[in-house]
Amino acid sequence: QVQLGESGGRWVQAGGSLRLSCAAFGRTFSSYSVAWFRQSPGREREFVAGLSWRRGITYHADSVKGRFTISGDTAKNTVNLQMDSLEPEDTAVYYCAARSGTLIPDDVAAYDYWGQGTQVTVSS
Repeated sequence: QVQLGESGGRWVQAGGSLRLSCAAFGRTFSSYSVAWFRQSPGREREFVAGLSWRRGITYHADSVKGRFTISGDTAKNTVNLQMDSLEPEDTAVYYCAARSGTLIPDDVAAYDYWGQGTQVTVSS
């Protein structure tokens, strides 16, 4: 079992950048696929980006492609989400999630482990 903890969320102005980090406790990420999801009030939790350590591939949702980049840091055992050109529509609680295996599904139900979330607020 792996425990996840997110950090890096805060208030930022539109056009700015943030870097979120997801740390794993108890296991290394090497056996997992890791993804970032986000949820804003009144909306369903949605997939943002995912990474498969074993396959060495990443996948980004169309809504963030070209602005957000997911990456893994093996030495620190973290998965990071670099967010640039932020828009007010990016305001949400951002969650880190993990699942065993090499696939990167965009379905919330496919992930077994979740962090507590970190709030990102983008003002216009």
